[in-house]
Amino acid sequence: MNLTGLHHVSILTGKAEKNYLFYTKILGMRLIKKTVNQDNTESYHLFYGDAKGNPGTELTFFDIPHLGRTHKGASSISSTSLRVPSTDSLHYWAKRFEKLGVHYEGIKKRAGRDTLAFEDFEGTKLILVADNNEKGVAPGEAWDGSDVPKEHGILGLGAVTLTVADAKPTVRVLKELLGFYYVGSYPSLDGDYPDVEVYATGEGGVGAEVHVATRSDLPRERLGRGGVHHVAFRVPNEEEYNEWAKRINQAGFVNSGKVDRFYFRALYFREPNNILFELSTDTPGFAQDESVETLGERLSLPPFLEPKREEIELRLRPLEFEESK
Repeated sequence: MNLTGLHHVSILTGKAEKNYLFYTKILGMRLIKKTVNQDNTESYHLFYGDAKGNPGTELTFFDIPHLGRTHKGASSISSTSLRVPSTDSLHYWAKRFEKLGVHYEGIKKRAGRDTLAFEDFEGTKLILVADNNEKGVAPGEAWDGSDVPKEHGILGLGAVTLTVADAKPTVRVLKELLGFYYVGSYPSLDGDYPDVEVYATGEGGVGAEVHVATRSDLPRERLGRGGVHHVAFRVPNEEEYNEWAKRINQAGFVNSGKVDRFYFRALYFREPNNILFELSTDTPGFAQDESVETLGERLSLPPFLEPKREEIELRLRPLEFEESK
């Protein structure tokens, strides 16, 4: 029973309209689901992914207007990678970011791969990483509905970096509870700090990695807009999900219990450095209530919220996406 990679990463935004413009018009990702936060239906939950909404390709955003900024620090998911086809793609993106005024760094090596770090308008730290035909968990399919050439388009999620004051308890959970294995390490690019440790699951590769950075000098992060709320790992089916739920309980971790999100099944718990992990199923997927061709075009509600659609829509502020298409 193995986790097979990263499922999604969920982030906080204070402005859904600008968020939509950045991730679809600048990054060329597809809005695959416009729905609500199921725990607070007055808030939007936006999912961006690849052409078909494949698991392992989604960045999701909870829209919380007027949310304060993130005060960055330890006990955080400090960066999220996005896969692109090649090193040539990184050069394309550097030119695109320069043209569009996106803050970015030069191309640098991380874990032996060519990468390009950048930030969105709320300071979310993102890293483009070149696949270069690397073996491991398969990428998704780039969306061809934007002006980003498909040969340079975003293919899905790459590694997330966890920044913690003490790596040992986090690593223990990754290895002993979740079944990750040590791959190697690379020098910190932030200064004279311990090497960043690399752990992988399943078939490995950048789509199945967690990088652990030790920063005992930092205060604990205070989460706000642009901050990462949680990272979710892939469980291939509901049968294995049920077994994982038992395993988390037997290990004594306080957790959410099994949660039906309709598009996937979820279970949440915090590791010892207080970072929120989620286990999510690949099934049943995002095309249950919309066709693949029309993903993200309407407000989608799971069946248990559909009877309240009129009430929910009255409380939601309108999003003016159409004018910017």
